[in-house]
Amino acid sequence: MEDDNFGTEEAEPPGPAPMMSRSGASPQTAAKIKVQPHHRPTIVVLKGASPAAKLPTGPRTLAFRKRFYPDIPTSQWNNWHWQLQNRIAAPAALERILTLNDAERMAVAAQNGLPWAVTPYFASLLDPANPAQALRRTVIPLPAERLAAPEETIDPLGEEHDSPVPGLVHRYPDRVLFLATGYCSTYCRYCTRSRMVCDGARTRFSFDHWEKAIAYIQANPQVRDVLISGGDPLTLADEKLQWLLARLRRIPHVEMLRIGTKAPVVLPQRITAALARLLKRFHPLYISIHFTHPDELTPETRTACTRLADAGIPLGSQTVLLAGINDDAATMKALMQGLLRIRVRPYYLYQCDPIVGSAHFRTPVQRGLDIIGALRGHTSGYAVPHFIIDAPGGGGKVPLLPGYVQGRDDQGVVLKNYAGGIYHYPDRP
Repeated sequence: MEDDNFGTEEAEPPGPAPMMSRSGASPQTAAKIKVQPHHRPTIVVLKGASPAAKLPTGPRTLAFRKRFYPDIPTSQWNNWHWQLQNRIAAPAALERILTLNDAERMAVAAQNGLPWAVTPYFASLLDPANPAQALRRTVIPLPAERLAAPEETIDPLGEEHDSPVPGLVHRYPDRVLFLATGYCSTYCRYCTRSRMVCDGARTRFSFDHWEKAIAYIQANPQVRDVLISGGDPLTLADEKLQWLLARLRRIPHVEMLRIGTKAPVVLPQRITAALARLLKRFHPLYISIHFTHPDELTPETRTACTRLADAGIPLGSQTVLLAGINDDAATMKALMQGLLRIRVRPYYLYQCDPIVGSAHFRTPVQRGLDIIGALRGHTSGYAVPHFIIDAPGGGGKVPLLPGYVQGRDDQGVVLKNYAGGIYHYPDRP
């Protein structure tokens, strides 16, 4: 692992080999070419690329490819480097595939605040004509993002306060959050760490940052659990990911490793057989995947999750409750049951964090409690996540439950079940 090019990871994810665009330009030059509406954009073609992931293609994605990428073979489409090199991140390129309304067009053109970008794969799942579609709202910016409510902050969870060295958050006694990168293949509009993406200097995690974080973990034997997040750590090259996992695994008191990612959802091409074999070497290793809506449960994502599960990696989901996107019981039930079918255990349902410009995404807390109440007893217990508020100011995760405990009387504890029935449990104070 070479230190001299490590720091460029977030600006340009590593490619497997030199690349040329169809016009003969380098990727750096091709990225500067401005695409005019209704004209085919310059598409980077990989030369000598690493093997693509073997994935099925869902019908919606297949139709999208035929319309917008007819000359790109499956071997390119299913290569994660190609997906990253051809991210849709320019207004004209986006208008080529979506009919934007005035609000979207204004926000996309503004190019300030949280950047926007979407992989061609995930773009294939967006409704081209409906700005209110759930998936589209999660990745296409709106002017509402620039409206700051009094209660909103750039670091609502107080992570900076609990960061003993750059890129590491130590809030809980026995575990740390290791921020390995500030880069994501697709940017969620409600991102808790948008401050890292908005400020380019913060995303330049270097080899020196990693070494300092590792040294801190080595010096604190109470740390037994390391969660690697970012950004999305699965946008790192295999070699860098292997180096980091190996270094952490060599620390005697680190018992378990976790990875937080959205790659199986927005970049399933990343989950290659080689990556699964690599991760399998570092058990016990867990992966938490950010899912939002049942429309994300495509054949590609199912295959990616199956590949990870077959490598013996326990998979959990983390979902943010979002107004007008997944804040009803039917949608949430479909998502949670669908996750179990692809061997992902629903883990957390988060109340949306009060980051700047998030008011249009945040729901009343009662909405989340009502959804949990609608799931509990009406579907498998495995399909019911923990409803969590990450307490603003660094308070940590606080679980919330509907009012199942009604109080006490002379018979003991008064309980209310999922159907509203009242029961007593004999209990002596």
